[in-house]
Amino acid sequence: MQNNALMDIFLMPGEWFVADAAYQIRTVLGSCVSITLWHPRVRMGGMCHFLLPTRGAASPVSAELDGHYGDEALALMCRDLRANGVEPRQCEAKIFGGGHMFPGQMKVDGTHVGRRNGEAARALLAEQGIAVVTESLFGVGHRQVIFDVSKGDVWVRQVKLSLQEVAAELDAQERLK
Repeated sequence: MQNNALMDIFLMPGEWFVADAAYQIRTVLGSCVSITLWHPRVRMGGMCHFLLPTRGAASPVSAELDGHYGDEALALMCRDLRANGVEPRQCEAKIFGGGHMFPGQMKVDGTHVGRRNGEAARALLAEQGIAVVTESLFGVGHRQVIFDVSKGDVWVRQVKLSLQEVAAELDAQERLK
C-alpha cells in the first residue's frame, strides 16, 4: 500500500536510508535481507538492504563500512539514527527477505545464502539489544517491501517462483551435469 503523500525512496542492494515521518522506503528482496528500525515516539526510522551477513576473510579490508554486509549495514543505520538523536535500542526492528531463489541448489546441510542472511539479521539485532517485533523470512521467491516511516508500518508481499521458473532452473542444472 503506497502512500502518495510521502516521499518515496527505493533501496538497491548495499544501500540504507534513515528518515523522518515524511518518507516511505521500498525495496525488492530475493536472498538479500532488509532490516527496518523504527522509533514510535519520534516517528523516525531506517531500512537497509544487504547481500551477505559479513565480509568474508578473502574480502578486501577497508576502513569504510559497506552496506552490502549485514553487520556493517546495521552499524551504518545505527550511526545515522544516533546522529538524528535516536537510540537504536529504543527502536522496533522488523526483518524481511532471505528467500531461496534457487530451490534446486541446496547445500548438504540445507542452508542457502538467504537463510544465512536472515539468521545473521536476527543475531545482529540480538547483539545490539534491539527487539524484533516481526519478521517475514525464508521461503521460496522474492519479496516486495514498503516501509511507511510515519507509522512504522511495513507491507510485504512474497512472490513465489512460478512453475516455469522452477522447471527452467532444474533444466539448467540438468544440463550442467
